[in-house]
Amino acid sequence: MRIVQVDHLDHEGLSDYARLTDVALRRVSEPEGGLYIAESTKVIQRALAAGHQPRSVLLQDKWLADVAPFLEGYDVPVYMAEPELLEQLIGFNLHRGALAAMHRPPLLPVAELLRDARRVVVLEDIVDHTNVGAIFRSVAGLGADAVLISPRCADPLYRRSVRVSMGTVLQVPWTRMPEWPEAADELHAAGFEIAALALADDAVPLDEYAASAPDRVAVLLGSEGDGLTHSALAGADKVVTIPMLHGVDSLNVASASAVALWSLRTAVRA
Repeated sequence: MRIVQVDHLDHEGLSDYARLTDVALRRVSEPEGGLYIAESTKVIQRALAAGHQPRSVLLQDKWLADVAPFLEGYDVPVYMAEPELLEQLIGFNLHRGALAAMHRPPLLPVAELLRDARRVVVLEDIVDHTNVGAIFRSVAGLGADAVLISPRCADPLYRRSVRVSMGTVLQVPWTRMPEWPEAADELHAAGFEIAALALADDAVPLDEYAASAPDRVAVLLGSEGDGLTHSALAGADKVVTIPMLHGVDSLNVASASAVALWSLRTAVRA
């Protein structure tokens, strides 16, 4: 690593942190594939452990000792500045230690991601980055193997998603899937039964479904407001519901993912 002391905001190496939004970072033409921002020493460590390549790091002087061990062997600039300058640059107090501009890894083909998986989560059009991050944390903690996201689903590498997930979006395999019905065709070709979490008169209670779940299950979750589209439900093999009490009809989508994965996890282990 190369230490670069910064004392003014127009330093060219700071453009990734100052003049680009998350969307713009994803679309920059150099490097191919774009960038994302990893926030906090823990997230940076998980990104590096997952094999992601850093482009630069930005931190206060006092955090260098925490970050330096992770960066051994990487020829990247580490920009250091006083707290006041950093706050002007990024718009908030950098109290989590550091930021890193990371190269986005290429996404795997759906078939390759599914090859050795048994439990996957499919996210259709979930636009809230907090929910996406929380779902990835459930996937990592409760033992699912991968995540597929629809073309209109929020970006898992958006800063809020990464932060809420505690960096688990960097260790859980994921990729974008095609539109329906092609997405359903790929899941079925890989031997998955698609279990859609939704409200329906013919829905199977989750505990009953988990008791006899097949070896390969794709848990399908829909958007926060409207739920799953008709196209998604048409591609599903089963509609599954979480029984509720006291007039509540459903859980937040991130909470529902955790309940479903826990039920399927215990069913597999049994």
